[in-house]
Amino acid sequence: MTQQEEMTLHLVGVGVSHSIAPAMHNYIAKSFGLPWTFYSTECPVIEDLVTLATKSTTSGLVVTMPYKNSIMPFLDELDELATIIGACNNVYYRGDKVRRLCGTNTDWRGVKGCLLEKGEEKDRPSAAHPASALIVGAGGASRAAVYALIEHLHCPTIYILNRDDREVEDLIRDSRRLPAAPKIIHVKTVDEATRLTSPYYVVGTVPDIEPTTVPELAVASILKHFLSRPEKGVLLDMCFKPRRTRMIKLAEQLGWPCVDGTHVIGYQIEEQWRLWAGEERVQKLDREGAWNVLLKAAADTKGINF
Repeated sequence: MTQQEEMTLHLVGVGVSHSIAPAMHNYIAKSFGLPWTFYSTECPVIEDLVTLATKSTTSGLVVTMPYKNSIMPFLDELDELATIIGACNNVYYRGDKVRRLCGTNTDWRGVKGCLLEKGEEKDRPSAAHPASALIVGAGGASRAAVYALIEHLHCPTIYILNRDDREVEDLIRDSRRLPAAPKIIHVKTVDEATRLTSPYYVVGTVPDIEPTTVPELAVASILKHFLSRPEKGVLLDMCFKPRRTRMIKLAEQLGWPCVDGTHVIGYQIEEQWRLWAGEERVQKLDREGAWNVLLKAAADTKGINF
């Protein structure tokens, strides 16, 4: 296959039909003069994803929940980022005669970019003045958040709120691969939270669901405790269905500057297209035009605005 043949790109996962990404990616493909089309493709089981990844007409994949961890054993190569972060959200290809499936992680770029959107620079954590951070959830997306917070945003201590102990244990194990492993604290009660310093960054990585079980209600109450404190930083909710999640609505009511998850997509586009189409084309990337298409889709799409 050559880059001038008709190819496809896909967002793959469960519940991806609402995605706003295709308009932006198709705008970029057209601007590059590539006959490529980007689709949101439901993959009910991992085998569906693998089948799509191995098609000769597939030029790249964006991998989302619940496959950021489970796709990794099926790939031929994982780069250093995917390996140390412990999650893969981007599949690309190497080789001409025999294509090798390669995986990396670009989610961390989205987390970093979003968290630096808001807040005064003088108030942000720094090497001289590190701070703690809080992540809700312990799945694949949480690993990218941990990496961004520890490696780029000066947060050596990270609180985790999560309903499942085993998931947190796995996250702690995976975090030991980082060059500077963070101190991860699984906060299980409000009483435990009262003894901890306030986080500057808060990142949500779970679907927007009404808490009903005892563990879910505990997570919600601990999060509200932290958000209710007088110290405010920046909150990102990576979930964007709906665009204004319960977490964002609560945080805004309590005075937190918030960034919604649609922006995570925009901060990844340059690196994703570098892997898919090459450095030469990315040098010509119309970033402003791509962002405009993305934000218009976010504003107009009824699938996430409700």
